[in-house]
Amino acid sequence: MLTAAVLALSLTVAPSADLTDPHKKDIAMRLVSSAENSSLDWKAQYGYIEDIKDDRGYTAGIIGFCSGTGDMLELVELYTRRKPGNVLAAYLPALRRVNGTDSLKGLAPHFIRDWKTAAKDPVFRKAQDHERDRVYFGPAVRQAKKDGLRALGQFVYYDAVVMHGPGQGRHSVGAIRKAAVAKARTPARGGDEVTYLNAFLDARRAAMKAERAHRDTTRVDTMQRVFLNDRNLDLRPPLTWKVYGDKYTIKK
Repeated sequence: MLTAAVLALSLTVAPSADLTDPHKKDIAMRLVSSAENSSLDWKAQYGYIEDIKDDRGYTAGIIGFCSGTGDMLELVELYTRRKPGNVLAAYLPALRRVNGTDSLKGLAPHFIRDWKTAAKDPVFRKAQDHERDRVYFGPAVRQAKKDGLRALGQFVYYDAVVMHGPGQGRHSVGAIRKAAVAKARTPARGGDEVTYLNAFLDARRAAMKAERAHRDTTRVDTMQRVFLNDRNLDLRPPLTWKVYGDKYTIKK
């Protein structure tokens, strides 16, 4: 039988939430937004769009959908299925043509204006949420859970797939994970969680350094590594970090 003290402890100590918990997910979105948009207000980023000169065309929205990588095309296709005749539907032929390139042909100069218009539409915002979860958040968290990682590790995978993309390409999150498991065992295979995550962040940092547009590694060095060094594997606030030299805090 449980003693009264043990029973009381079991009732007061909540199990650690993973990144699918709504509050943890909101923290993850704020962390990504600090790196992607220099702001904790991720919900203000539905209308974000610019050409950041990373050979991926336009980068836009809450997760950095790109005209050159296919995810922006899939987003606009979904939006058009849900709301035919929307302001972005006319750009579908151009988005199909530029997919896989850095070309803006058929998009510039009015696509930016029309993207910002679409971002005021709740249907488009929900479509962005859906594609974020389908392509990025869901797969990253599922793989992290399979590897035995808690909330911090799940976020580390999620942030990596946001920047590097899914799959097994040269600098993709799959390639980063492959390099990490060659150096350290995942917790699911009996490895130490901190040791494995350090190996993953080392591989992530190397991938970033190999890409001209991603050579600033502060989102690893002064964000994720800070949390890891603090052994904050459950990603519990308060959290304080820096990205590109700017300091941020999430109090709760």
